[in-house]
Amino acid sequence: MPLYEVVFIARSDISQQQVDTIVDGIVAQAETDGAVVRKREYWGLRNLVYRIKKNRKGHYVLLGLEAGVSFIKEIERQLFLNADILRLLILRVENIDDTPSPILSRKGEERGEHTHFRSKKPVKGGRFESGRRSTEGGHSDHVGLVHSGEE
Repeated sequence: MPLYEVVFIARSDISQQQVDTIVDGIVAQAETDGAVVRKREYWGLRNLVYRIKKNRKGHYVLLGLEAGVSFIKEIERQLFLNADILRLLILRVENIDDTPSPILSRKGEERGEHTHFRSKKPVKGGRFESGRRSTEGGHSDHVGLVHSGEE
């Protein structure tokens, strides 16, 4: 069966438990139709880049599904009709990665759980610490205006 990733944004007015019931409904329907839910991630209540239907925040959810086309079309129809869903994106993918998505990994790094490739140590010295180049020995790298003395 084909593999799909489903990402949707739910209104911020509803609770996380209500979002979970929406996802549980999709999972229950998937089991009855013979589809398999391979990945289920709740990304949390996040700020939207721009307002969507007068909402500034939304609950983000990612689902990885192994399902037939008819099931995906039915899920798409149901989620579009649901008033609590602001946006929906369904993509057909080659494989579903079992590792946590980059969104969850970054969320863990903010809490101090994962520091895979980024170091928390500040860089000492250099150009980007203060925004200016160092001026060792009283020399400066920039060229100033030369005043000839005649006024």
